[in-house]
Amino acid sequence: MTYLTSEIHFPNVHQANPDGLLAVGGDLSVERLMLAYKNGIFPWFEKDQPILWWSPNPRFVLFPEKLKVSKSMKQVLKNSDFLVTVNQDFKTVITECSKAKREGQRGTWITNSMIEGYVKLHEQGLAKSVEVWQDNNLVAGFYGIDLNNSVFCGESMFTKVSNASKAGFISFIQNTNYKLIDCQVYTNHLASLGAEEISRDSFLEYLK
Repeated sequence: MTYLTSEIHFPNVHQANPDGLLAVGGDLSVERLMLAYKNGIFPWFEKDQPILWWSPNPRFVLFPEKLKVSKSMKQVLKNSDFLVTVNQDFKTVITECSKAKREGQRGTWITNSMIEGYVKLHEQGLAKSVEVWQDNNLVAGFYGIDLNNSVFCGESMFTKVSNASKAGFISFIQNTNYKLIDCQVYTNHLASLGAEEISRDSFLEYLK
């Protein structure tokens, strides 16, 4: 296990343990966060833990051309009054994501320091949010890191209305030109939309 210092540096991702845990400590500065994402690493920790850095193998990703949209979801997209926007309210989206209750988690992993770090990324054009509106109310959204308009590293999403987050996710993918959407680790929700596991080495090739 590598313990990070003030130096902006990460060990080789192949040193991660079988669960994908690579390093502990450091900070959430823009420089360190971007170095992490460019090398297939992301932070994920709970409120009372030190910063934990991960690079899992396999990696869970979605190839946009393999996106699956069910017949029922096509009807939702056709008939709903959802309005999907990009980068209209990043701070609110990440804050709502931090409040969302998730099965198997004691509390949020999106701490105040995380929010501060990712807002700075957004201010520099490195992180983006997707918002889903209904009757002028924000009902769903997600955010992530944009790596040169080639790979989008999804971080977290929230929803307050059935199908709203899914509608936003599908609309976002259908209207962008990313080669790959990084979903990090397996979830049934994203698997139903066509996400799949690939090796860490294959994922790193896309980051190049």
